[in-house]
Amino acid sequence: MGRPRGFDEDQVVQAAAEVFADRGYDGTSVDDLVAALGVHRNSLYKTFGSKRGLYMAALHWHVEHQVRPLVMAVSAAGDITEALHRALATDAAKPGIDLLLRAAVERAPIDPEVAEVVTWCLQELDEALGRVLIAGHPGADETARVAALTTALTATVLGLRLRARAGASDTQTIEASGAVADRLSRHEI
Repeated sequence: MGRPRGFDEDQVVQAAAEVFADRGYDGTSVDDLVAALGVHRNSLYKTFGSKRGLYMAALHWHVEHQVRPLVMAVSAAGDITEALHRALATDAAKPGIDLLLRAAVERAPIDPEVAEVVTWCLQELDEALGRVLIAGHPGADETARVAALTTALTATVLGLRLRARAGASDTQTIEASGAVADRLSRHEI
């Protein structure tokens, strides 16, 4: 009989999601993971098979525990301003999308499985923003124009998150999202 596992797999996956969100896949070595997670190298390989196996587990954890709740929060927003604020929130109570953003830029172009996860998440965010946008414009229907606009809004959210990671202040991010929301609120779709 094998020795019992000396770590909580869910905790390790969650912690790995944070490491990958901060450093990216290419910027994180197995030694970095071992140090950050407090798990032996052999245990990581035995449980996840490879660094990529742990990355995929972390990405799926991120989707389930951070992206989906964020998409649901965006969907439940009362207006587009609130929806954009929720999409850009980054505190512990309101999970962000940093790992998704990194995955979109770093891994999706070269890894079809990651690309599939990223594409699905972005479609979910598009649809959530679209529901709020349409709700704020009675009489609007789900036309190609609305679909294009929600794709642009998702790109705006990703761009503002990227700027925030690069050092933009919360005030700058909030003002930028507010300007977009204000402009949308004043025009027909």
